[in-house]
Amino acid sequence: MTYLRGSLIVPAQNESEFINTFLLRCFESIKTPLEILIVVDTEDDTTLSAINNHYNSDNLVVRKLINTYGKGPAKAVKFGIDCAQTPVLIVTMADGSDDPGDIDNMVRLVERGCAMVVASRYMPGGQQIGGPKVKRLLSRNASRILRLFAGIRIHDATNSFRAFSSKFAYESEIKSKNGFELGLELTAKAIRSKQLIAEIPTIWIDRQIGNSKFKLIKWLPSYIKWFLYCFGPKNLNLNGG
Repeated sequence: MTYLRGSLIVPAQNESEFINTFLLRCFESIKTPLEILIVVDTEDDTTLSAINNHYNSDNLVVRKLINTYGKGPAKAVKFGIDCAQTPVLIVTMADGSDDPGDIDNMVRLVERGCAMVVASRYMPGGQQIGGPKVKRLLSRNASRILRLFAGIRIHDATNSFRAFSSKFAYESEIKSKNGFELGLELTAKAIRSKQLIAEIPTIWIDRQIGNSKFKLIKWLPSYIKWFLYCFGPKNLNLNGG
């Protein structure tokens, strides 16, 4: 049996229109042996029934998971983290906005010692194509403010597409409950505990099928909480000291 080096955690909600396109792109792009964890909130979610059964190979294994932590992407991701069986965790979206061609490099960087690898839309070589204008402005400017005033030396603090070591994730005692705030929470904790963070450019393209599951107004308070948390002292002890 192939040794799986990472777990690709994919929260999904009724993505029947796109899930097979997403998986096909993963199988075309990813060479690193991974398990792909498709996490949904309910047994009747259309994502699971739409998945073609032939998506397994020597390198990639698809696992279907039903989240028991409560509804929403943050809890689905946390459930996926707790179900993962590998030392490297990667979070990506099922809607095709992230580039699976970046994943091999992200896994290697974690294996080389980084606690987190951020796929950045805003660093040189990165790009964000499409998406709501207000959301783009908030995301880009939040990252710019954190760089200028909180000493966070990455260009994209809010993108959910990132990899991290399972050790760091478990020690961080994740608190996120809403939306995709988990990525910003782990970024803040990685910065404040002085973890090694790498950043690579990525090209994000807004989904072409179906509607976005992002709820800006509902989830904004959670993002603001972790945004402000980034300004705390850079001596956080993840082990509880």
